[in-house]
Amino acid sequence: MNDAPDPRTTAAIPGTERVDESFADLDTWPLARSLEALVDGQRRAIEVLAAALPQLEAAAAGIEGRLAAGGRLVYAGAGTSGRLAVLDAAELPPTFGFERTVVLMAGGAAAGTTAKEGAEDDEEDAVRRVAEAAVGPADAFIGIAASGGTPYTVAAVRAARAAGAFTVGIANVAEGPLLAAAEAPIALDTGPEVLAGSTRLAAGTAQKAALNLLSTAVLVRLGGAYGNLMVGMKPANAKLRRRAVAMVARAAAVDEATAAAALAAADHDVRVAVVVAKGGVDAARARAALAAHGDRVRDALAALAEGHR
Repeated sequence: MNDAPDPRTTAAIPGTERVDESFADLDTWPLARSLEALVDGQRRAIEVLAAALPQLEAAAAGIEGRLAAGGRLVYAGAGTSGRLAVLDAAELPPTFGFERTVVLMAGGAAAGTTAKEGAEDDEEDAVRRVAEAAVGPADAFIGIAASGGTPYTVAAVRAARAAGAFTVGIANVAEGPLLAAAEAPIALDTGPEVLAGSTRLAAGTAQKAALNLLSTAVLVRLGGAYGNLMVGMKPANAKLRRRAVAMVARAAAVDEATAAAALAAADHDVRVAVVVAKGGVDAARARAALAAHGDRVRDALAALAEGHR
């Protein structure tokens, strides 16, 4: 008897849903072998990003254009994909000082911590929530779905694109409705999971990495960093206040006492403090220079230096 899956019946199944028979006895394996297989899956998740670099670049360029003009970064997803979107959006204010984010999570905010699996099929809710968020031409919109076919996410991306937003689709398949719906598709074909269908594993890792790459690359270019120092950071606790002093000292080539004084004068805005300490100007002039140059420290300093000539 031949127990192999019939390719005619599996061809239409997304790679994330297929069963890899090499892991058929996973529950009998010793811990070391199971962990090795899981590590291999995580490695594969990162490797697919290299093949997607041209797609990631196109998506980042489109996102940058909308955000540079004052637009928002809007995400849509269900289940694990939606929770990864919530995580990415939550990290942008403390890391870059960027707060213009919206997350449309299937099932609402409560689905961020409690699974609501049925919500992913609600296309009407997706369209309604895109309209309620007033998504439009100023915005960049990222839809994430491992299978590439989650009805909620596909409907949200279609509605956002129809409203004029720049749309990105991230899926863990080579092709599918989400990738077809988005202006900038990103295919991260991670294949079957070690634990069949558990897309929080390789698929989730690839999605998280892609979101990291997109938001970091874009916001660094939009003034979130000076060199590789995250000057958009908000020093909201003792550890971050110490980090802020060290960053200003390094960026401006001054001692920590001078850096701390610049931060105090700048109301603890790291960008302003760097321009104060390095540019030799007061906080008001530093803020004006930054405002005139899109919050980019390097450009503000160059303009001040030019003005001194």
